[in-house]
This record gives sequence, structure tokens and C-alpha cells, in this order.
Amino acid sequence: MITQRSMTKAAWQGAPRLVLRLLACTALFAASDAAAEVSTPVARTIFGSSEVVTFSVLIGVISAAMISAIWLIRQRGNIEAENRQLRSDLSDANQRISRFQALIADKSRRIVIWDGLAERPEFLGQLPIETGAPQEDRDFLAFGRWIKPQSASDLEKAIEMLRAHAQSFDLVLETQRNEVLEAQGRVSGGRAFVRFIALNNLRAELAELKLERDQLHTSLSTFRTLLDAVDLPVWQRSPDGKLEWVNEAYAEAVEARSPAAATAEGRELLATAAREKIRSVSTFDTPFRDKVSTVVRGNRTFFDVVDARSPAGSAGMAIDVSGIEAVREELARTLKSHAETLDHLATPVAIFDGHQRLQFYNQAFQRLWDLDMGFLERKPDNGELFDRLRASAKLPEQLNWKQWKANALSVYQAPDTQSDLWHLPNGQTLRVFATARPQGGATWVFENLTEKVDLETRYNTLVQVQGETIDHLAEGVAVFGPDGRIRLSNPAFRALWGVSEAEAKPGTHIRAVEQACLPSYDQPDGWKRFAHIITSFDDERPSSRGILELRTGLILDYAVIPLPNAQTMLTFVNITDSVRVERALTEKNDALRKADALKNDFVHHVSYELRSPLTNIIGFADLLRTPAFGELNSRQAEYVDHIATSSSLLLTIVNDILDLATVDAGIVELDLTEVKLLDLLDDVAQQMAERLVESGITLRIDAPDNLGGIVADQQRLKQIFIKLLTNAANFAPDGSVVGLTCRRDGSDFMFSVTDTGPGIPQDVLNTVFNRFESHGQRGGAGLGLSIVESFVSLHHGTVSIRSKEGEGTEVTCRIPSAEMPKIIAAE
Repeated sequence: MITQRSMTKAAWQGAPRLVLRLLACTALFAASDAAAEVSTPVARTIFGSSEVVTFSVLIGVISAAMISAIWLIRQRGNIEAENRQLRSDLSDANQRISRFQALIADKSRRIVIWDGLAERPEFLGQLPIETGAPQEDRDFLAFGRWIKPQSASDLEKAIEMLRAHAQSFDLVLETQRNEVLEAQGRVSGGRAFVRFIALNNLRAELAELKLERDQLHTSLSTFRTLLDAVDLPVWQRSPDGKLEWVNEAYAEAVEARSPAAATAEGRELLATAAREKIRSVSTFDTPFRDKVSTVVRGNRTFFDVVDARSPAGSAGMAIDVSGIEAVREELARTLKSHAETLDHLATPVAIFDGHQRLQFYNQAFQRLWDLDMGFLERKPDNGELFDRLRASAKLPEQLNWKQWKANALSVYQAPDTQSDLWHLPNGQTLRVFATARPQGGATWVFENLTEKVDLETRYNTLVQVQGETIDHLAEGVAVFGPDGRIRLSNPAFRALWGVSEAEAKPGTHIRAVEQACLPSYDQPDGWKRFAHIITSFDDERPSSRGILELRTGLILDYAVIPLPNAQTMLTFVNITDSVRVERALTEKNDALRKADALKNDFVHHVSYELRSPLTNIIGFADLLRTPAFGELNSRQAEYVDHIATSSSLLLTIVNDILDLATVDAGIVELDLTEVKLLDLLDDVAQQMAERLVESGITLRIDAPDNLGGIVADQQRLKQIFIKLLTNAANFAPDGSVVGLTCRRDGSDFMFSVTDTGPGIPQDVLNTVFNRFESHGQRGGAGLGLSIVESFVSLHHGTVSIRSKEGEGTEVTCRIPSAEMPKIIAAE
């Protein structure tokens, strides 16, 4: 732009000379015109028509040039005016830049400018050296080095939000030298500016006050959070005595939903009289301190109340002291109880005060040293007591008595309990504990270890015996400690696993034992699981059992047994022979089960195949007895009767087998209906009448009129009655009575069938419900009672039998009433 304007100016500087030339030419042509007018005839003679045309064209060109010159002169004036304005604006701009530079160059502020996210920042100005801000640009942005951590963290987050989201900020920063800076972040023209200003005078004081306010607010919030966490009611009141703030414990004590609700509702913990007393007694210099009684959750409670006044109001705290008196009384009772307890202890105890004089001793102490009661009651000195015991030859013999006595009495200045073993001349061994008391003095406890030493001796002997016993056991035994290291193992253990004595020596870790046992067993459920159980930190250590089959062919029954002191014992028993026998028996049992299933299938199939021809035989026998097919003689009629009777009996047996087969298969479904019991009994009596008449047996039914009904399968229930009565008739002597007794027990139906037959021997009474078990000459196939038991069980009932030889048999059944099946009607 400057180059174009310079060129235009040069052109205008050459313009006057051109104009002067044009003016000269114009004057010349004007003079020529005047001469032409005077001497026109001459001109006409001198110039021809072509010269006139050329002259006219020249005059036109000169006129155009003059007009252009005038326009150019006017444009030159405009450009010069514009240049003057531009020079004025440039001067003003230079002055403003100088002023801004002077302002920025102030030592109390520094500006950092980012042009875009990836551009390096530009730095303007400096901060005072006393602020601790680095003077070098590369060190200035390391805020954590010269600004306190919290302020540096807030500043870095604010700059990140400024550059990424154009979010302005104003922060007050605190440097490592405790100087206060103000940071202002802005975005302008696509650039991010952060201005750091060193505050002074009023602004610095204001910033410091703001920081102090923030710190006070944080401290107040922290203290209130702490007071909310304690279980002591705390409150704050305004100068007029109105609650302004309470903690959680206060709200809980006054049964408010929250502290805010307690404040809003003005719920008071203390009574009005107590509050008035606090207000009248408390001063700015002397806070109120006294015990106040109030009611909390319906219970009378005593509080130690502390209430302090200030110009801004008052604050108080209540400490529940209701249990202090109770605790004090309990302490007195406890001390008395302890004294009585110590007096009855078998362990000798003596207590000396700060002056080393005897204050308490129990009966065991007096018996141990056999001291005179008068001597003990006058509260002798501890050193005097030792001298008395030494004179009586009751203390251990010492080469340097004074040194030993001084060491013993040094317990009064010792911070820790002192312990020592005293071997008395009478053969007793005492462990002596001497403990300095907090309030002065010392407590001496004498533990008689005579029996303990004897027990340890016997224990060591027992351990040796047990070790020898374990070494000679046939089962393998290994004991591991909680650190997984083996404590002991016997030869049987090493022989079963094929490990040497060196590989299983005490102290060997279970991992090493596992490696030694890998050739015999390398499954993960073996030694790895043992190692987990032995070295686990579970609170409960359950025992575990199992079977391992080694590569050597041995089968071991192992047991993991937890022992005291976090030890674990592994035992291994060689059960190879018994397992092999068990496997053989299992295989035989599986074969027997398959044979039993085959038998059931065979019986089921054959029973169905027998039913059809039996039905035909019975039908043809009935036809032969009808007169329509001719008369039969007496022998033929007798044979036909035998055929019919035998066929009917065989059909009954086949039906019984089919019933049992369906019960065993689990395909029997009860047809539950409402059964009227009296009608059922009448039907059973009619059906059994012919059979009983043949044997001359009388059926006596004992049933109440209000027997009612139950929900059951009527057909199966009828079969139960028929089977029981038939069984009773088979064993009852001719002319005897078979009894049927019925009653109700709640909703259950109970009935009993009795006979006066020979009874059942006790050795076979438990097998009467087994299938094909028949007792007596008229026992039949032995399926009747089995069917009864199956049908009663289908009804969820019970059946029992009671019999004695020579007195008859009684069978009792209990049938509970079932629920009618629900029928869902179609909508």
C-alpha cells in the first residue's frame, strides 16, 4: 500500500510540467488561429484541406489533455489530504503502543498469551522478585515450584478450562514466599490471556482477608463436622438465646429428624429453669459449669454442662454423666469383690504401698510363708519381710544377700513387671511377679510351679512315649506346623509315599515333601490341597477326609485333622484290600439290581399275559354251570366249581402283582373323591358276606353314626378293607369273630381289623409286610399286606400291626383326609 501511494505521488510531481507544456501549446495554437483570421486568404493559400483536418485533431487532443490534467490535479489534492490523515493516525497509534508498552513493562504484572491450543505462549512484563516468580519464561509456567500446592493446582485446572472451553477465571494465589498474587484469565480474538498481578496495599490486604475468610470457613466447617461426629450434644445460640446450630447428637437427644429441624423447631435439650440459670451465671470471662438434670427419651439423665458466652452469642456442650455415680459405686463394689476374690485365690498375693509397707495379703500368702498374723497385721516393711523370711530359711540361699535384696526391691522404681524363679529350700519352685503400681507401691504374686515342673517332666515322658507309639503305627502319620513345615512323620508314612527319612526330616517345607511324593501321586487334588489347608489363615479349620489312589497301586484313606497351636495332622491308611473287596461287592450289587429290574419286568409282562386266558377260563366255567348248555352231573359240577375257584384265586394274585408293579413304577394316581365312610363300610360288608359265611366267621363292625367322610380314593380304600378282612378270615378259626373298629382322630380316619387266630411269631413280625411272605397254612401268596401298605402310603397314611402268638392279630391303619383337586373352569 505504501509503495502504490509513493508511485502516485511521483506521478503527481511530474504533472505540472506536462500541464505547462500543454498550456504553451494551447497559446500557440490560439495565436495561430488569430493570425489565420487576419490572413485567411493567405492561410487558405498556404494550408490545404488536409492540414486543416490535422490541425483540428491536434486541437481536440490538447483539449482532452487539459481536462485530464485538471482532474489529476484535483485527485492529487484529495490524496495529499488522506496521507496527512494517515500520518496523524499512525502517530496516534505509535503513542498508544508506547503507552501500553510502558504499562505492560510495569514490574507488578505479567501476561501470558496462548494463540491456539498447540502454540507456544508469549510472555509480556515481569513480576516483582520478592514474589518468588521466576524471571525466565521457561521457568514461569512451572507453577508448582514457586506457588503453593493448592493454589498451583487450582491455577492449572483454571488455565486448562480457559484454553479448552474459554472459561474465564479470577483467582487469588499464594506463593511459596507467602506473597499474594491475582490471576485473571480471559479469551479475546481466539487467544487466551492470563494476567498475573502482584497485589499491594489495599488489594493485597483484601486478598489476604479473602484467603483468611476461606480458611476460617474451612476451619468452621471442619469443626462442625467434628462436632457432628462426637456423641456429645453441642449447641450454638444467638445473643437473644435462640438456637442457631446444633450437632447430630443434640438432634438425636431431642428426637428431631435432623439438626436443621431441631434448630427450626426450637427444640430445647435443657429445661427452662436450667437455661435461665445458665444465662444468669455465665459471663464473658467465666463460662457456666455445673451438673444439670433433664429428660432424654423418657429417661432422667444428668449432664455436665459447659456454656461459654461471647459477644456473638453463646455455645455449649453437654456430657452425659449419669453413669459416673453408678460406675463409682460399681468400682467400689469391684474393689471389694477383687479383695474378696484375691483372698480366696490359691495364688499368694501381697500388695505394698508407696512406702513399701504391706497393705494387703491373702490367705494363700500367709499359708505359703507360714508367717505370724500379728507380724503381718502391723504392716511390716518389704525389706523387713524379706529379712524375716531369710532368717526362717524360707528364701533361696544367696551368696550376696544384700545385692539380691536390692535387686528384688528395685521393682518400686522399675517401669515394667519383673519376673524371677525362686527355688525354695523346701523343694518348691516359685515364679515371682513384681509389678509397680501406678499410684505407688508394688504387687507381688507368687506362682507355685512345683506341680507344673512335675507335669512338664511327665509331659516330656509322655511325648517320648507317643513318639515311639506313632513310629510303630501301621498307618502313616505326618504333622505340619502353621508355617507349612513338617514337625514329625513315622516310618509308615515314608513307606507309603516312598520317601526317604532325609526328604521328610523335621523342618522340611510341605512343597519339598510334595516334590518328593510326585512319583507316587501328581494330581492337583492331593498335596496341593493339603498345602492350602495347612498354610491357610481361615478362622475355622475343618477336618477333611478322602481317598487317594497312588500310581503304585496303593489306595489310601487320608484324613486332615486340625490340632492345637494351628498344627495339622495328616493320616494315611492303606485300604487297598478293602476297596478291592468293596468294588467287587458293588459290581455284584449292580448285577443284583439289574436282575431285580429284569424280574419286575418279567412279572409285569407275564401278569398281563396271564390275565387274558384266566378271564376266558372263568367265563367258560360260568357258562358250563348255566342250565342253557346242559345239565352237569355232580362230579362235573364239582370240577367246574374247582376250576372257577382256582381261576378266581389266580386272577386275584395276578391283579395284586399288577397293582404292586404299578406302585413300584410310580404311575399310580389316586382318584380322590368325597367318600362317605358308612356307605363304604356297608359295601365292604356285603362283598365279604359270602366269603365269611363259607368259613362260618362273623364280621362285627364298630363304627359311630357320625363317622362322616374323607377325601380319598374310594376304590383303593375298599381294596384295603377287603385285603385286611380277607387276611383276617384266612387266619381266624371257624366260627370266630373278625372285628372292624372305625373312628375319627381329627381329620384322620382310623380303623383296626382284629382276629382271634394263632397270631404271628415275634421273629417274623417285622417281615409280614414283605412281598411273598406267607405265614400259616392259609396264608395265600403273601401279597395282601404288601398291597395294604402300598395303598396306605399312597394316601400318606400309616399302617401298623400288633400280634401275639395264641391271642390273634390286630392291624391298624390311619388315613389322613386329602385335599380335593382344584378344577379350573373354562372361561
